[in-house]
Amino acid sequence: MVAVRTGWSEDDAKLSAEAKPTADQLDFFESKIRPLLIDHCYECHGEESQESELRVDTLAGMLTGGLAGASVVPGKPASSLLITAVRYQDNDLKMPPDAKLSEIQIANLVRWVEMGTPHPDADSVGPIAQRGAVDIQEGRKHWAFQPPIKVSPPLIESLPSPNEAVPYQSAANPIDAFVQAELTSMGLRPNPPADKRTLIRRVTFDLIGLPPTTGEIDAFLADQSPLAFAKVVDRLLASPHYGERWGRHWLDIARYADSNGLDENVVHGNAWRYRDYVVRSLNSDKPYDEFVVEQLAGDLLESGNDTQLRHDRLIATGFLVLGPKVLAEQDEAKMEMDIIDEQIDTVGRSLMGLTLGCARCHTHKFDPISHHDYYGLAGIFKSTRTMDSYATVAKWHENTIESTEQVTQRELHEKQVESLEQQIAGQISEAASSLNLSEVEAAPDEIEKHLPDETKVKIKSLRGELAKLEASAPVLPTAMGVVEGEVADTSVHLRGSHLTLGDVVPRRVPEVLAIGGQPAIASNHSGRLEFAHWLTSGDHPLTARVMINRLWRGHFGRGLVNTVDNFGLKGSPPTHPELLDWLAVQFIEEGWSIKAMHRLILLSQTYQRSSDFNATNAEMDPDNKWHWRFNIRRLEAEAIRDGLLAVSGQLDRTTGGNIMPYGNREYVFNHTSEDKSKYDTKRRSIYVPVIRNHLYDMFQLFDYTDASVLTGDRNTSTIAPQALFLMNSEMLADRTFAMADRLLNTGENSVQRISHLYLEAYGRPPTDSELSDGVRFLSRFESGVRENYVVSGVSNSYPERLAWQALCQAVVSSSEFVYIR
Repeated sequence: MVAVRTGWSEDDAKLSAEAKPTADQLDFFESKIRPLLIDHCYECHGEESQESELRVDTLAGMLTGGLAGASVVPGKPASSLLITAVRYQDNDLKMPPDAKLSEIQIANLVRWVEMGTPHPDADSVGPIAQRGAVDIQEGRKHWAFQPPIKVSPPLIESLPSPNEAVPYQSAANPIDAFVQAELTSMGLRPNPPADKRTLIRRVTFDLIGLPPTTGEIDAFLADQSPLAFAKVVDRLLASPHYGERWGRHWLDIARYADSNGLDENVVHGNAWRYRDYVVRSLNSDKPYDEFVVEQLAGDLLESGNDTQLRHDRLIATGFLVLGPKVLAEQDEAKMEMDIIDEQIDTVGRSLMGLTLGCARCHTHKFDPISHHDYYGLAGIFKSTRTMDSYATVAKWHENTIESTEQVTQRELHEKQVESLEQQIAGQISEAASSLNLSEVEAAPDEIEKHLPDETKVKIKSLRGELAKLEASAPVLPTAMGVVEGEVADTSVHLRGSHLTLGDVVPRRVPEVLAIGGQPAIASNHSGRLEFAHWLTSGDHPLTARVMINRLWRGHFGRGLVNTVDNFGLKGSPPTHPELLDWLAVQFIEEGWSIKAMHRLILLSQTYQRSSDFNATNAEMDPDNKWHWRFNIRRLEAEAIRDGLLAVSGQLDRTTGGNIMPYGNREYVFNHTSEDKSKYDTKRRSIYVPVIRNHLYDMFQLFDYTDASVLTGDRNTSTIAPQALFLMNSEMLADRTFAMADRLLNTGENSVQRISHLYLEAYGRPPTDSELSDGVRFLSRFESGVRENYVVSGVSNSYPERLAWQALCQAVVSSSEFVYIR
């Protein structure tokens, strides 16, 4: 008879024969079980065919199992997939598929497993390695699972330049040393620096998502000091718009949305508080390790008497709640595990660059992450309170973040309510004491019927006051977030189903990453805080690397690791592994300062190179993998929209706050509800509501993130509807009419206005041919309008306005406006 060790570890993941089955047990198998398996199972899971790699004609085959894991666990029917399958308790696993076995047949299978799966092969079955067992030592050989090492940058005295009139200085920036070493080895010559106009437009869009003003360009051009560009970088990093621009990058990773989506598309009425927390954190250069810990476990951090700090940390945990949820799921246990799965997947890909969610149903197909690793993490999040109710329609948790003044108002209101309730009770009691009521008449639900009319009138009046007072209760601010829940470890869910439970796994982190040992998790803690500190200890092989790679991707359009959300075995290897590790260690040594990393990257010659084409280099490195030039990149949807608002003079630069027209948990667009979504605001795009299932049309056209999932690497498409939008949309017409009106109100002549237009739109003056073409276009367009557009009452200046609007639209619809070079 085969037994299983119940305490799981990699060393214990073996099945072995420990006791011989009795004659009666073998007779039971041969008379009741083998015939059943032959009739219903061998055809698909026998010697000749093994669907899902499962074989049930041998004991070893059943113990090893198929792709979903062992089919039987001796002595544990509830943990045996075979029993789950024949009971038809899982909609996705019903065997035999054609018709359910009889109740007697099912009972016999259950009894057989309870016996310990007695089988004639028991004597010949030795230790069986559990399918999907992870080789930890082999797994740790993967580059991303080894701690980063900060090697010395290559020694390069000077960088070669094809233009000797603009010689490169020594490689003072370590980034340039690492990049140049690769370029030299490939026989590639780097481009010279970009011109100053190109550079300031590039970095301004890069850091704040807006075009530089003409005044900012002029100041940079006039500054001939060696620190001129560094001053620009520092000015932009100090701008409140920096947090808006880079906060948007993080919101892509946090799958931020202002509504739930899926089945019950209700409003995340307080999600904006998390968005503003992200913007504030980046603007203040909050250390990244602190930023991460707050989002995973801010509710567990000691904030002392600092109420604002406490509130910020509660708001930060909205990171764990923002994902879409099937709020009408009837199976509450399934809903809970689906939410936990979404949290694990988000945390894994965002912070560690690992697809941990793949291990929900079985050991990861590619990475050394076991089924048990997944449920060790699942226990941490199952011990966390994300939902207040799983009953339809389920409700996510929100933390109260009331100020001292609001606490005082609430307490005063509660006292006023209590006072009125006491007055009412006193009126009833006083009037009743003077009456000779029977026991039945004096019952709480009967007593008022017998009170004098005068008393009834007074009580009615007091209750009216009470109703008004309760209706005017102060609305306390809340924020989506989590708190500690009922702490408990979680069982392995075979095939990911909560209907078939295996071993209970202690709360822990993946073994392959626990190089220094598992973090100690107290028995009364969920483990979130311990998990967060483990991630940010500085020893974790992934946390710093993943964030550095995201910063690099944000500046260059492609990460040093191209698969920014996947550092696993199926992810791309780094193009410059030593540079990635040097930056990761430097990041930690700089106190996890994101702004310090921006400065380091932006002040490198690698970033400041021109984007000019070089045929020789392109033949050897067509994808610019080795950074011999700066990649030309199209602006994201938000930067295009915000840039249009900026050059039209219509941009509302107000920061923060909520502009949603809906109340919290109110139903929003789902093809049947009333649609009150409005996108005509002139605020920056980060403040435009993100309604799942109903994104703003322009955002969808220009490759906005899918707000339902984490996206660290947006696509960039070139499709006809984008051009049609720029040619025909009402939004473009409004912006370009505003641009035309601004130009017409300057009092300048046409040549001066055209120059002004090009400077604002492109950051450069027009060429002579652009000037002459513009003047000619305006003249012909205006003449054509005057000849063909004669309407009584139309201002004589209208044709001129139309001509300038058309020119403005042509300028901002061009590639030069929507691309940075």
